[in-house]
Amino acid sequence: MKSHTIIPLLLLAGLLCIMPALGQEKYQGGSPQITAYIAGTNQFSPGQDTMITVVIRNSGASAVMFTDQGTLPQADLPTTAKLLTVGLSGEGTPVNITTDAQNLGDLGSPGMTSAGFSAKITNDATLGQYTLPLSVQYIYLSNSLADQPTSDMVQPVYSPVTMTIPLTVLIQPVVQTDVLNAQTSGLAAGSEGYINLTIKNVGYDDGTRASVKILQHGDSAIIPTDDSVYIGDYPRDGVVSCLYKVSVSADAQQQTYPIDVEVTYTNSEGFTVTSAINTVGVPVANKLSFVVTSPPAVLTQGTSSVISVEYQNTGTITANKAEARLSTYAPFSSSDTLAYLGDIPPGGKVTAHYAISAASGAAPGTYPLNTEVRYRDELDNSQISDTFTAPVMVAESSATSGLSKIPVVLTILVLIVIGAGYYTLVMRKKK
Repeated sequence: MKSHTIIPLLLLAGLLCIMPALGQEKYQGGSPQITAYIAGTNQFSPGQDTMITVVIRNSGASAVMFTDQGTLPQADLPTTAKLLTVGLSGEGTPVNITTDAQNLGDLGSPGMTSAGFSAKITNDATLGQYTLPLSVQYIYLSNSLADQPTSDMVQPVYSPVTMTIPLTVLIQPVVQTDVLNAQTSGLAAGSEGYINLTIKNVGYDDGTRASVKILQHGDSAIIPTDDSVYIGDYPRDGVVSCLYKVSVSADAQQQTYPIDVEVTYTNSEGFTVTSAINTVGVPVANKLSFVVTSPPAVLTQGTSSVISVEYQNTGTITANKAEARLSTYAPFSSSDTLAYLGDIPPGGKVTAHYAISAASGAAPGTYPLNTEVRYRDELDNSQISDTFTAPVMVAESSATSGLSKIPVVLTILVLIVIGAGYYTLVMRKKK
């Protein structure tokens, strides 16, 4: 071999001898180290709807890292929490958790992730500290590839871990309202009236500069007109009464509808806060209605007369300053179709009088005349009832009755004459 060929080969061999050996980083020992805490505040109030955000942290560390000449990479680290699942429970506490357990995937180290849980603090929650258990489940690589010889075959072993991390929440003192009584006045469909609420502070805080407010609950038929009453001091176990004006939807039915009650106050730390909403049911009556209870008024053909119509309030509230109207049509006429009835309590009856005429050609029979009642509700708003009927009867006049009998009399007389003539003719033939 020539010298100019041997020298390059020797140089190449020398370079290969001094190049570092290629290898894979491998880890031996170690495991995930999982801790958790509540992000933000952990203080809540009775009746509060909240989101509890939990931060999960992995701070696991490997015992040894080294590099070997193997060609197979290590797929997972022993410190990675794989298929991490967390769930929060409030069993045995006044905290109701409404979110199911959550799958958070893989959490490497160092690393952190978070999970949110919807929660409802019960209205009767008492002051104190409560522990909510956070259940944590995951798997991790419990044997290291560093323990395996360089090979084309990899046999990882994963071990499951289940653990519980206690999280602490604090129920803080607040004003909490309980509605002891709800009295109504004049509440019927389509009207306005009053609600008188008697409320008690059953919480653990003394409120100052307090105002009690009522709110429409969703699409409830009760709509507040005056929605806030200032009550000043609202100490623990204190009782106050609040009067509100409300309106009722025209399409309301006779049933109980909800309203929401809340108190805005200054707490013992000087902050302005609003209590949890308390929902209370309020009864509503049907729209005020009336009926005619008197028998049909009687008019004679071709005459005018004053008829009497008795009205009854069949509703559950008083019709204030009521007026009745009677609508006439042919064969009737009237220039006096209004009658003042005054105040009509539930079940009350009042008689109205109308001057009315019946045409001489009116056919005998009973006619339903339309009538309605206009009245004032509890807040002096003008209301009007649905239209109903008042029956009026037309009777034959005496002259018409006498004329109608003439053809009958004439017929009888003709029959008598014919009979007498026939009898005379027969007797003559016999002679």
